[in-house]
Parts: sequence; structure tokens; C-alpha cells
Amino acid sequence: MSDALINGLAGAGGGIIAQLITYPLQTVNTRQQTERDLKKEKRKLGTIEQMCQVVKQEGWERLYGGLTPSLVGTTASQGVCYYFYQIFRNKAESKALERQKKGIGDGSVGMLSSLIVAALSGCVNVLLTNPIWVVVTRMQTHTNILKKDHSNRLATPALEETVLSAIEPFSYSTGHAIQEVYDEAGFWGFWKGVFPTLIMVSNPAMQFMLYETMLKKLKKQRSLSNPDNNGVTALEIFLLGALAKLGATVVTYPLNVVK
Repeated sequence: MSDALINGLAGAGGGIIAQLITYPLQTVNTRQQTERDLKKEKRKLGTIEQMCQVVKQEGWERLYGGLTPSLVGTTASQGVCYYFYQIFRNKAESKALERQKKGIGDGSVGMLSSLIVAALSGCVNVLLTNPIWVVVTRMQTHTNILKKDHSNRLATPALEETVLSAIEPFSYSTGHAIQEVYDEAGFWGFWKGVFPTLIMVSNPAMQFMLYETMLKKLKKQRSLSNPDNNGVTALEIFLLGALAKLGATVVTYPLNVVK
């Protein structure tokens, strides 16, 4: 089994576990991004409040709306990304070794080359898996709340309650979401939001840049105070990675909302 395939399978497995744990938060996040209140009459709910509201009004299963296509998307996305990253990485390493034989460089892949490799694998991933995420977003934002028709003012409350109780919201499946997207925008509707998503490939590039910058400053500061020890602990690496991801997310979040 090739390294690219192993990396792809490992990435897919890790993505599935993370998706199962965090999916309700992703559903609420997507609803907050797509919520429209032009008159600003609604009170903005916090994450926990909105989760409780969804469970109360629509049932706990709505927090997992679109989970099946999301798991498919995560498996495909992580697998594709890691698979092509390893392929592009292998090619970059081969090029670096060729340059070393010609007396150029030390044979290692530089920071710029690493960023290009990550960007290319991210672009391939976006182009191949965007239709899945369009369907997932549609299912996450679908609500089962029935809207009352107040056009008939002569209807009695008792009659209105009888009519509403006789109507049950249909199960909004993956097939319904796919058909809805196709009916609204045709084949290319499945690639809605692809351009801002391609731009968001810059997120891991920013994360890598911030991480390397903070790590370099920490090592420099530590070497000044103790020249014999400029290493970093596993906890410090974890915190630096988290801060770098936070910074990159804050910068690119508006693009995610637009998408």
C-alpha cells in the first residue's frame, strides 16, 4: 500500500471521528451563518440556547440533519486532501533532490514549496467535494417548523389546530436536498460557493505561517534566557498550533459565511 493511500485512509478515519463529535456544533454554526433577520426583530441566541431551541422545536435529530452526506463528504474530503498532498509532496521532494544534485539547495522541501503543495491539494479537494457540502449545508439549514397561514381570518382557532395537526412535515432526506438544489440552479448549483472556498485554501497557509513565526520567536526568547535550552514541550506545540488555527480562522471566517 502506497504512502499516499495510507495517508488518505488515516485522514478519512480521523475526519469521521471528529465529525461525529462536533456535528451538532457545526449545525448550529451553519444556521447562525445563514440566518436572515432584516428587521432585526429576533434576539440573537447563543450557541447553547440555539441548540436547546432546535431540540425543543424540531427534535434532537435535527442537530444531526445531513450527517450521512457530511460523513461521506468528510471521508472523501480528508481522503482526497491527504492523498493528493502526499503525491504532490513526493514530487516536490524529487524536484528538491534533483536541484541538490545540480548544486542548488540542500535537498529539502522549503516553506514556499510546502505551502504550494498544501494549496494544490486543497484546491483539488474543493473542486471534487464541493457538491457534497452544498447538500450538507442545505440539510443543516432545513427546518421542520410548520408555518401557519393567517390569510383566512375567519378560520376558528379550533379548526386551525385541527388542520395543522393533520399535517405532518415530510422527512427531508439527502435525495430531497439534491433534487431541490438541481431544480433551483441546475447542475452547476452543486458548485455554489466554490470560489470563496478555493480562496479559503489560504487558511492552512496562514496557520502554517503563524505557527512557524510564533515557534521561532519562542525558541529565540528561550535561547536568550537559557542558551543551553531552546527546545519546546509538546504542550507548547499544541498551544501554538491552536493559536495559529484560531488566527487563521478569524481572518478567513467572513469568506466562510459568504460561501
